Amino acid sequence: LIYFGTGNPAPWNETMRPGDNKWTMTIFGRDADTGEAKFGYQKTPHDEWDYAGVNVMMLSDQKDKDGKMRKLLTHPDRNGIVYTLDRTDGTLVSANKIDDTVNVFKSVDLKTGTPVRDPEYGTRMDHLAKDICPSAMGYHNQGHDSYDPKRQAFYMGINHICMDWEP
Repeated sequence: LIYFGTGNPAPWNETMRPGDNKWTMTIFGRDADTGEAKFGYQKTPHDEWDYAGVNVMMLSDQKDKDGKMRKLLTHPDRNGIVYTLDRTDGTLVSANKIDDTVNVFKSVDLKTGTPVRDPEYGTRMDHLAKDICPSAMGYHNQGHDSYDPKRQAFYMGINHICMDWEP
């Protein structure tokens, strides 16, 4: 399979595009020969912050908590969440905040894969929001990340920048 992410929806004014804006902000796994999508996982349905979803996908083979080897894809996203998927079928394995300052999402429901938003940090046209973390720049932008299989460690650059929203 080949893996890639898709960008944010448009226009940025989220009131003009209701719904999840399917296939935006999505990690795809596609058959390299046929182009057929084997899976798609949408990280930020109805993205209202311009987080996009096109950053690096790190591939690794690691043991799970039961000692079984798994083929994984790890993606640090601009939305402040580090996602790990089973790269053979797109199953969400984990979704953790990069750090405790991420506040646009309270958590990610691992059963549905849906982020639990905090409405205080939304960009609605009738709402002034202070200290939205991460900013539109994202906690992780287009950096060059890597995985060291010997140390079983991921290396990534992150930003600690928040923003205010004034309609």
